[in-house]
Amino acid sequence: MVRGMAGILACVPIALSAAPPQLPKAADLAADGVAMRAGSMPMVVLYSRADCSYCDQARHYLVPMANDPANAQRALFRQIDIDSDATLTGFGGRPTTHRALARQLGARLAPTVSVLDADGRPLGEVIVGMRLADFYGQYVDNAIDGARATLASRP
Repeated sequence: MVRGMAGILACVPIALSAAPPQLPKAADLAADGVAMRAGSMPMVVLYSRADCSYCDQARHYLVPMANDPANAQRALFRQIDIDSDATLTGFGGRPTTHRALARQLGARLAPTVSVLDADGRPLGEVIVGMRLADFYGQYVDNAIDGARATLASRP
């Protein structure tokens, strides 16, 4: 019995240390833009910070949306860390960093969700902060639907 309890307790730190779910980090937005144009879809971007518990809450809504096969052709999901100097390729094909691109795109607070076109232009209003958690997923769904309608109306 003691061995059984010791085995169970040995697993507790592993379960408690599990990392929160993550969105794919932005790496090559120019290549993402090519895929977005081909699929006529927008990109949902979460601007995040490492020390942001509200960002973790936002990811709890966004990660399942990103992993849902029904959304595979609906939108591309990426994360940009506003406090990171990790390099990435911007929408125009030039090297930049997460921090610099977030600043360029006007993201100062975290979490912020923006829906962008293949050139990195916003397709509607941004979602700043963790608005009413019960409706957060709906806010994002509505933003995606609006962005898709805007893309469909473009020549």
